[in-house]
Amino acid sequence: MIQSAYSFTSRRAIILTRAATTRKSNAVFSRHGFFQTNAAHSSSLSSSALSSQSYDVIVIGGGHAGTEAATASARTGARTLLVTQNKSTLGELSCNPSIGGIGKGHLVREIDALNGVMGTVADASGIHFRMLNRRKGPAVRGPRAQMDRDMYKENMQHLLLVDKDNGMENLEIMEASVDDLLLDEGEGIETLAPLADPADVDNHLEMEGGSNSNESARSEKARALSSAKANESNRRARIRGVVAIDATTKERIEIESTTVVLTTGTFLRGVLMIGHERYSGGRHLRDSEEVEPPSVGLALTLERFGFPLGRLKTGTPARLDGRTIDWDACKIQPSERPAVPFSYVRQSRGEEPPLAAAGNLIDCYQTATNEETHKLVMEYAHLLPEYDGMDGKGNGPRYCPSIYKKVERFAERKSHNSFLEPEGLNTDIVYPNGMSGPYPEEIQLKIFRSMMGLEKAEIVRPGYDVEYDFVNPQVLTHTLEAKSIAGLYLAGQICGTTGYEEAGAQGIIAGANAGRAAGAAYRGEKAPVAFVLGRDEAYIGVLIDDLVTKGTTEPYRMFTSRAEYRISLRADNADLRLTRKGAEYGLVTDPERLAALDMRQALIGENVERLRDFKLFVTDWGKRGGNDLMGGAAANRPGKEFKKKTAEEVLGMPNVSLKMVESIMADVFDEEQQEKQETADGESSSSEPDVDAKMDPTPLSVYDTVEASIKYKSYVVRQEKDIESWRKAQGAKIPPNIIYDRAVMPTFKQEEIEKLDQFRPSTFAEASQISALRPQSLVYLYHHVMRLNKESGKKKREESESCCNKCGKRRKVPNDLSLTESVVGG
Repeated sequence: MIQSAYSFTSRRAIILTRAATTRKSNAVFSRHGFFQTNAAHSSSLSSSALSSQSYDVIVIGGGHAGTEAATASARTGARTLLVTQNKSTLGELSCNPSIGGIGKGHLVREIDALNGVMGTVADASGIHFRMLNRRKGPAVRGPRAQMDRDMYKENMQHLLLVDKDNGMENLEIMEASVDDLLLDEGEGIETLAPLADPADVDNHLEMEGGSNSNESARSEKARALSSAKANESNRRARIRGVVAIDATTKERIEIESTTVVLTTGTFLRGVLMIGHERYSGGRHLRDSEEVEPPSVGLALTLERFGFPLGRLKTGTPARLDGRTIDWDACKIQPSERPAVPFSYVRQSRGEEPPLAAAGNLIDCYQTATNEETHKLVMEYAHLLPEYDGMDGKGNGPRYCPSIYKKVERFAERKSHNSFLEPEGLNTDIVYPNGMSGPYPEEIQLKIFRSMMGLEKAEIVRPGYDVEYDFVNPQVLTHTLEAKSIAGLYLAGQICGTTGYEEAGAQGIIAGANAGRAAGAAYRGEKAPVAFVLGRDEAYIGVLIDDLVTKGTTEPYRMFTSRAEYRISLRADNADLRLTRKGAEYGLVTDPERLAALDMRQALIGENVERLRDFKLFVTDWGKRGGNDLMGGAAANRPGKEFKKKTAEEVLGMPNVSLKMVESIMADVFDEEQQEKQETADGESSSSEPDVDAKMDPTPLSVYDTVEASIKYKSYVVRQEKDIESWRKAQGAKIPPNIIYDRAVMPTFKQEEIEKLDQFRPSTFAEASQISALRPQSLVYLYHHVMRLNKESGKKKREESESCCNKCGKRRKVPNDLSLTESVVGG
């Protein structure tokens, strides 16, 4: 990560208690076919090797944003250098040892579809797999996997340091601490690594289109693509390289480049806290008392150039000794089988993740807080840290709150769930999900021991918080390039997000654009079109558009509810949406990935066509599948016996699954085969029917996509109409006396109600710029105001008619009152 140019002489280390854990040798990795590390990394560099070298792209920081940025840049052909403070921490899962989840799993699949590394490494390291929201529709299902932390780090380091395939020959890695940026300063200075002019953008969009392409979406994207050029007058400097301190020689060196991707994570003026103890650092090294130092020099440079900096905090809970947990008192959460991988390449092969295939999976367990726990949480609240942000309260993630914030915010609740997640196959350390709280260590222990199954638990390492600087991302373009410093890209927690997946998603966009721009400039080619994903194309597009247009005042987390096109942006079809585009932009270079996409598209087409061609009378569908599932009593109405429906039409009905439809199709197929056999037995024929022939069900690799593409077909059309009508209505006004209350707007989250009441936007365009306000909430608000407007108009007409009847005069009343004339009540 990043080291400050300043020394901190008063750092207080916390003595960490550690459990004695037995580690197996690296043979565990090779035995199951995983990546195997190599002690002699050919890609590591010394300062002497760098003294005469320059690069197209320098990536600062080796976290999740940094690794995706560096590998994406390398895949575009750019000469890329990843600078990290310590190679041994590459691929570290600093907090929760899991990847994916609701909304987050979509991001991982999209990263994988663009040939990113997170999904591949997660598959190789996963020890517990679940599809969250499985009982709900495909659009909101989220793949999630628990990692073996050591394996994840080993596998990521192998990919970065040893593997030289798939563009990785363009990546070099150096152990150093970046102290500052090398800049050429000047108002309106010309960039050394340009992206295409706006005139080129329109031509490119004509050819590109999109999965949900429409005029409004295309115009939004055109503005995003041209934003870098439009902000040329705002530039005050351009990137020329970095100043770094070599980790071995401590020599101060200058490394030249035309672009830099800054992924500082929690290290930008980071401060660690336990109780009232504060000490400078970005994070604790795992299994060590050592602290990785923060970056101050870079923060000062950003401040000097007018970057709006704020303070955010995050926390990691204590780690528990699994040998001291009463597992029988907790509720088991087994892994799903078959385990669904993140990687589309692995899916196309019909493979499970390797540890799942080998049967090396773990169980997680569920416990919960209780009234005694909550009493302790509040009783010792005065011992919590005092933060720099929000008047000492700290500005932490709303959707991953500390246990104190949960108890304070939901005082009426008597318990909160906590999931006990083992951190690996060869360790006793357990991660208690949902229990972060930087109390003094002895208080943390009291709190844990009040919970079921943890009465005798021992803490291996206490939990702590980290508060750090972030940049308001509204100073970035949709390429994640800074408006004021040409060639400087930001990605990850520095942009105000929280989570590995959000960081990786930004990293792949920043790295792709930095690599494409700098690589083209080095080769003397014309400026390339920026790689930008629209809100209608990907959750990555939603994430970045939210950040750069709305900004954020608290750690941003991805949810499916943030995407207005979520019916189309499913986790099962990210490759269909993005892989071919990734190939066009030079990100997807793996032939097997492109072949896997071709195979999946062919399989989806074949199975959809089979459903489209298969027909039965409505009454037959009812007899075979049950009237309740196939249309209810209406299936037996007179005349239905003469009407046929295709399997595709039946699958589009509520409560009907692809498995049910294909079961009926298979029965009909078997009956037809039997009839053919009986006919053949009664006749002499030279060719006999294949009595062993069976109808194969849709393969698992395309099952979800086939089912969702048919079931959601009509909803996609309606979704388009809703969004288009909303776009046209953004100029409409919102009455100033509108009441924002959950009783009136039951579908709104409390956060949305609070922010609407706080900012009180006057137009829907202003409302759309409020961070965390979901698209469907904006549409609901629009219809709510329209409804109130009609009610108000009707009331005014009735009052006017009543008045006219009394005075005997007729007065014309408009049928359509403007929104500002509405009298809006509760």
